[in-house]
Amino acid sequence: MSGRTILYVEDNEYNRKIVRQLLKRSSCRLIEAGDGETGVALAQQDLPDLILMDVQLPKMSGLDATRRLTTDALTRHIPIIVITSYALSGDREKAMQAGASSYLAKPYSPSELLAMVKQFLPDL
Repeated sequence: MSGRTILYVEDNEYNRKIVRQLLKRSSCRLIEAGDGETGVALAQQDLPDLILMDVQLPKMSGLDATRRLTTDALTRHIPIIVITSYALSGDREKAMQAGASSYLAKPYSPSELLAMVKQFLPDL
């Protein structure tokens, strides 16, 4: 068991359920936040090994949360995969400028997300 922790910051319960199911067979612990502020607080509290960050979030956008986490000495080492359904031209660049480690556009296949997670957590 790897004992890895993944934080998923997503306000849509259906999307959280899909990722929950996807990671159920892995050895990782999944923690979830429904808004950007809670996501930042959980990241600072639990120091997960990887963060999956939606862009469109209540209270604080995923890009603002990513900026906050990547400039905080406590959390800047944590890789963040930004996930968005608003995959417009320039969105990947905005995510990377905010400090994201990687970027994934919805809709994505479960295998695509799992492959991306394994890039950062190969022992999963």
